[in-house]
Amino acid sequence: MTHVIRRKSKAEPAPATTLFLFGAHGDLVKRLLVPALYNLKRNGLLGDGLRIIGVDHNAISDEGFAQKLEDFIRGEMAGKGDHTLDPAVWSKLAKGISYVQGDFLDDSTYQALAAKIADSGTGNAVFYLATAPRFFSEVARRLGAAGLLEETPEAFRRVVIEKPFGSDLQTAEALNACLLKVMTEKQIYRIDHYLGKETVQNILVSRFSNSLFEAFWNNHYIDHVQITAAETVGVETRGSFYEHTGALRDMVPNHLFQLLAMVAMEPPAAFGADAVRGEKAKVVGAIRPWTIEEARANSVRGQYAEGQIDGKALPGYRQEDKVAPDSNTETYVALKVMIDNWRWVGVPFYLRTGKRMSVRDTEIVICFKPAPYAQFRDTEVDELQPTYLRIQIQPNEGMWFDLLAKRPGQALKMDNIELGFAYKDFFEMQPSTGYETLIYDCLTGDQTLFQRADNIENGWRAVQPFLDAWQQDSSVQSYAAGENGPKAGEELLTRDGRVWHRLG
Repeated sequence: MTHVIRRKSKAEPAPATTLFLFGAHGDLVKRLLVPALYNLKRNGLLGDGLRIIGVDHNAISDEGFAQKLEDFIRGEMAGKGDHTLDPAVWSKLAKGISYVQGDFLDDSTYQALAAKIADSGTGNAVFYLATAPRFFSEVARRLGAAGLLEETPEAFRRVVIEKPFGSDLQTAEALNACLLKVMTEKQIYRIDHYLGKETVQNILVSRFSNSLFEAFWNNHYIDHVQITAAETVGVETRGSFYEHTGALRDMVPNHLFQLLAMVAMEPPAAFGADAVRGEKAKVVGAIRPWTIEEARANSVRGQYAEGQIDGKALPGYRQEDKVAPDSNTETYVALKVMIDNWRWVGVPFYLRTGKRMSVRDTEIVICFKPAPYAQFRDTEVDELQPTYLRIQIQPNEGMWFDLLAKRPGQALKMDNIELGFAYKDFFEMQPSTGYETLIYDCLTGDQTLFQRADNIENGWRAVQPFLDAWQQDSSVQSYAAGENGPKAGEELLTRDGRVWHRLG
């Protein structure tokens, strides 16, 4: 028997809405958002009342914009070779696509948007800011000044904001203050695409619907937790952006801390937005604030140099386009953080993320304390690896338990075995960009998977000591492309008598 648990009893088509995509010619819109909308349309989750309006400064007709998106998506699908665009589905979606040419900083642009809403037949509107971060506050302020954020009992107005949510604690607080001047928290959808992945959402289901997990999910049984987001790609065309951001700002306060929160949060009173987001904010707020000296000792900054992946020679970060030849921007970061609450006191959380590593692998590893081995003292027990639960977010989504078992034979010898499942082996996995659930939730008004202001600020508060320490010493340690970070990244664990779980 299959038991299906949903936050909604039934996934109905989203209500009629006008969806404005600011930054319509950017990669995010064409590579992720519009394909996600196509997938939702294919799955019957978008009604005929959805209108998609691109907003950008480039001149293009409604038909030209829709055709540009179609051509791009067809090319992407052809390149993957696993599925093709359904003409009937795309035709239905394309009927609602149009375009507004305008400057984000020109008030006349917002007058044009108001006219689009007036013509829609419904007052519902979502403004998706797929723009550079410098426009977030300006666009929000102008939306408010134009009256476009005023809700009525019959019509909602929502704003979706991509990361980064600030560049440090001060700027994050300033951005939140600006947003809350023109709208309420319930209108703000701070999006993190990691939370749209099925395996991430499954963390809560696995923890809180299976008594087996929750019984040992504490410092009595867990030795430490590892969270890794490894990429084989370099900065590609994002050199200019990355020079001002770096791996820590790009990944830790949002993606990695969201994974940490899902693993470490207390059971919510219900699977509603307020309860879940409240518990996540609490646990991120419980991360111990290191002193500058402690932050320096519990962090590693790395930068990839020339190397090889799969036999292909690759340039170093300093040789990438729009990167300074003497840049000290980190492309790798490893951190040790502690959560000071009853459940996790004494359990270190090790986080790492990096570019040009050996494999693409995002995973959470729960490492358990060893059992008493006195009865096995005459065996090779000292050579055995620790037991762990591995939750892989990408590329092979699933969960695996590592256990010890006796090898066949007369001698008492043990080995590690894995018990678990891959999603693809049990469920039909539809093509996905990771944004489908999040866009649908925004259209239907479910904020559970979106970040609240206090969660954002707690995340920046936890990383601020690292930023302060690195401001005093901005040196980076080199690692060759294809390696899993600098040697110091390994030493962050080995000094504590632990090792990183092998990637891949």
